[in-house]
Amino acid sequence: MTATNEFGHLDTPLEVSNSPALKFEVFVRCSTTKARASKMHLPHYTAHTPIFMPVGTMGSIKGITTKQLEALDCHIILGNTYHLGSRPGPELLEKAGGLHKFMAWNRGLLTDSGGFQMVSLLKLANITEEGVEFENPHDGQKMMLTPEMSIGLQNAIGADIMMQLDDVVSSLTTGPRVEEAMWRSVRWLDRSIKAHKRPTEQNLFPIVQGGLDIELRTKSAQELVKRDSPGYAIGGLSGGEAKGSFWRMVSLSTDILPTNKPRYCMGVGYAEDLVVCSALGVDMYDCVFPTRTARFGNALVRTGSMSLRQGRYSADLEPIDKDCDCST
Repeated sequence: MTATNEFGHLDTPLEVSNSPALKFEVFVRCSTTKARASKMHLPHYTAHTPIFMPVGTMGSIKGITTKQLEALDCHIILGNTYHLGSRPGPELLEKAGGLHKFMAWNRGLLTDSGGFQMVSLLKLANITEEGVEFENPHDGQKMMLTPEMSIGLQNAIGADIMMQLDDVVSSLTTGPRVEEAMWRSVRWLDRSIKAHKRPTEQNLFPIVQGGLDIELRTKSAQELVKRDSPGYAIGGLSGGEAKGSFWRMVSLSTDILPTNKPRYCMGVGYAEDLVVCSALGVDMYDCVFPTRTARFGNALVRTGSMSLRQGRYSADLEPIDKDCDCST
């Protein structure tokens, strides 16, 4: 979520990149960190960054309508290719005219490739050079997800930003499996670029991998930069590793990735990580944490997390946050 009028007094960007379906303009840079404030012009909306993107895995954010999201000034939300590919499925989405029309959302959409399910559903997945074979949790049927199939599904979904299918390993994994996954992700990126049928309407972001290995992550970022993509993602982190190691890999990645293109740190949603990673040069974030914690009766306020189910709040008629103009 971002403020809508933060660039009102700025006319000339410091740096610009133009891609067929994305224009990125950097307007302000921090004098002491790598933080910056930018505009990202997408086919459906112009988003201001740094930006947090809430997750609507199956085309909706639980408990919130699209009108409420607009009122909250949400610029981009996420959908998940793996789940949307299972249901409602690409045929119905194409019939509806894409996910934007299916869910009545006129702003930005980003779809994950489905690769994260390699970690979260590892017991159900078999990973080969061809792709990932899943067991569909809805009906138990086998489902093969290849880079080409992931891109085909995402082209049908019609999101403004699509993610490549990458070979995801836990950030705590060490040894040869990390290098194997990194190089496979590069090969899968090339297959994804070749399969992308709507490059003037949708943006394909590659994903930096390499675990916590400095050499592998450096090589991964360097390889991706050669592909000259509209933007770049930093993946394979925020999976239980020490904060220092996580932040170090983010900083290493942003040192290599182009300064005139958006950088997206995947799966990051804790307040301190948003602040630190923005200072490290990241522009975009997503995580299920805020919406999931809200569904369990917790409010995120300036002092931390507030558990509204505690008995002491049962007769409390005060707003959750007196200094917030949001609906509390």
